[in-house]
Amino acid sequence: MPWVILVVAGLLEVGWAIGLKLSGGLTRPWPSAATIAAMVLSMWLLAVAVRSLPIGTAYAVWTGIGTVGTALVGIAILGEPVTLVRLACIALIIAGIAGLKLVG
Repeated sequence: MPWVILVVAGLLEVGWAIGLKLSGGLTRPWPSAATIAAMVLSMWLLAVAVRSLPIGTAYAVWTGIGTVGTALVGIAILGEPVTLVRLACIALIIAGIAGLKLVG
C-alpha cells in the first residue's frame, strides 16, 4: 500500500506543477486554491508513504513521477517541444525510478 500512496502523491505533484502554470503563478484564485490543495495533499501522502519506505527511494520516486509526468503533460497538452534528447532524458529518469524501486 505505501507504493500506491507514493504513486498518488507523485501524480498530485504533476497536478500542482501544472497548476502553477495554469494559475498564472498563483495569481488566479481558483486555480491557485486547487494548486495549493494538491501541494498539501501530495506532501502529506509522501509523509505517509515514508513511514514504511526508505526516504531516499521514496523521495526520488516521488520527484521522478512529478518530473516525468509534468514533462509529458507539457508536451501533450501545453505544446512544449518534443525532441529526441528530451525523450531520452525522460527515459533515463524512468530507468532511474525503476532501478530505485527494484533495490529499495
